[in-house]
Amino acid sequence: MNIRHCIKVDDFSKEEILNLFNLASDLKSKYRNKEEFKPFNNHSLAMIFAKPSARTRVSFETGFSWMGGHAIYLAPQDIGLGKRESAADLAQLFSRYNDMIMARVFNHQDMLDFEKHATVPVINGLTDYNHPCQILADIFTVWEQKKESFDNLKIVYLGDGNNIVNSWIRLAIVLPFEFVCVCPEGYSPDADTITLANDVGISNVSVSHSLDSVHNADVIYTDVWASMGQKEEIDERIKIFSPFQVNSELVKNAKNDYLFMHCLPAERGREVTDNVIDSDNSIVFEQAENRLHIQNAIMVTLCNKV
Repeated sequence: MNIRHCIKVDDFSKEEILNLFNLASDLKSKYRNKEEFKPFNNHSLAMIFAKPSARTRVSFETGFSWMGGHAIYLAPQDIGLGKRESAADLAQLFSRYNDMIMARVFNHQDMLDFEKHATVPVINGLTDYNHPCQILADIFTVWEQKKESFDNLKIVYLGDGNNIVNSWIRLAIVLPFEFVCVCPEGYSPDADTITLANDVGISNVSVSHSLDSVHNADVIYTDVWASMGQKEEIDERIKIFSPFQVNSELVKNAKNDYLFMHCLPAERGREVTDNVIDSDNSIVFEQAENRLHIQNAIMVTLCNKV
């Protein structure tokens, strides 16, 4: 039996991603209209949280419950990942208890161990390297807004070259678009991932240290300057990243109908100002809602419930 996982965005082909979009759109309509959809009746989902998250927990738990299943939340203290028990052992154990595993961890190697040893589908809820569910929700939201020009987009990210950026770059392996990470020197995304994307050659991926790169952007994206585990660096990071704030002056250089995106939670007044995140160009809450719908589509697809 061939078990499919969602560990990175390029685990899906272009055709499969577009199919996910259509399925997510259908499930979104069903969910909003309170329609019955119970493909996971008598199924369970183990949700392993080495790294806490309100959005990830609520979206997965709500979605799996709506689809008829039972989602089980395991907090960091319940697991002791890497201390009390290894990812490899947990993968084998929960594969016997549950029909699917969602894990949100710090170390990407733990996710690879879940993938290697599980005999049920594994979904990556975030690692220090990537965040596929977030980026699939993001690009689904862009697709909803810009279907007409979807194959010719310029997406500009400002801030730290973190796991969000690595995921956007991996998406550029599968879907064609221009992606620019605008960041301070020393905070670039993973170099091997950039090389991988550019070697495939369907997208133009680059790193810039100049705000001029925002010119003509279709999408402007940002994230917090210090992620969980980096908060002790925040004072230093504020000094370094302040020139890269997304504000009303910066967005004048983008297209008039640009979309502003942020994976949330946002630290308003730092990486983005209120007048941008609350503007008509902002789609941050549609983007956040779409985590629910794209994750539902991923779970349905991995378990062949379409």
